[in-house]
Amino acid sequence: MSARPVRPAMSRRAFGATIATASLAFVAACGSDSDSSSTGSNAAATGTTDAFPVTIEHKFGTTEIKAKPTKVVVVGLVEQDALLALGTVPISTTKWFGTNPGEIWPWAKDRLGSAPVPTVMNNDDGLQFEQIAALQPDLIVGLYSNVAKEDYDKLSQIAPTLPAPKDTNDYAVSWDVVTTTLAKALGQEADGQKLVDSVNTKFDAAKQANPTFSGQTALMANLYEGYFVYSATDPRGRFLTSLGFTLPSGLADVVKNEYGANLSKERADLLDVDALVWLVPDPKKDKVTLAEDEIYNKLDVFKNGGDVYLSDGSDDDKVSILGSATAFVTVLSLPYLIDNLVPLIAQAADDDPATKVEDESV
Repeated sequence: MSARPVRPAMSRRAFGATIATASLAFVAACGSDSDSSSTGSNAAATGTTDAFPVTIEHKFGTTEIKAKPTKVVVVGLVEQDALLALGTVPISTTKWFGTNPGEIWPWAKDRLGSAPVPTVMNNDDGLQFEQIAALQPDLIVGLYSNVAKEDYDKLSQIAPTLPAPKDTNDYAVSWDVVTTTLAKALGQEADGQKLVDSVNTKFDAAKQANPTFSGQTALMANLYEGYFVYSATDPRGRFLTSLGFTLPSGLADVVKNEYGANLSKERADLLDVDALVWLVPDPKKDKVTLAEDEIYNKLDVFKNGGDVYLSDGSDDDKVSILGSATAFVTVLSLPYLIDNLVPLIAQAADDDPATKVEDESV
């Protein structure tokens, strides 16, 4: 049975139990000097800096940034990718899952250049205010986080702080909003929009290369306490709809306003899509488990070979990185997902059981 599915809104401790298997341990990453500049030597975006100050609205009001930040601390979980894409290396990041130094994933490593690897904070027990203050940041970023009003008030005494945007739930801000918001904070709005446009162009190209997606259904799921499915508002669901897929009719009634939900046996029909991506701890084992499942093995998605199995761990192999990227959706991970996951989904969605999905884990 799979561990509890990845839920961005979990505490870090609960999330760690989700994504990890017994062999995966949280490790401290390499450190950097807290006085180091956040600007990397391999900056990808070097456009004209907008005039300061800039004011950014968010769920707790507004934050004014008086000058271009150079020492950025990330208390959210994915914002480092957008910062790196904009040419700024954060001085500190926050542990989520995996064993990547500085919380810099393989798809983002080339953006680090010769800059020091960020220090990593682990906030299983909450935000580390003293550690954050000791870093003397000039910007604190928590867009993709559960920063509460009390936290925001404390962080704002240290440095200008960006919590989640207005009318956005915890851990629910989309990758493009993260990118454009941080671009504004850095005085690089044009650069941010170019990055977003570039990813959307890749989505458009993937849709054009796979025109049948627009008439098909797809879903991402886990095996937590039976069948657990991800909603249209979750990054995994958004990835599929951005490719042109439709999520199964009736899914919204089951998940309601949540990121996902368990299906009852009576609603197992929702799994019967053209392409189903399973995020599981052990793809080889769990593929056998589902093949022996008397409910699942009667569905057309199984009979037609419409399933893709990805590891939800973070070992540095292709499949594990793919599985991790589905939870770590950013302006930098999405191109990797489009290049590497879309071909697997296309193989699964062709309704031909003879087509082998070239998943190296099974």
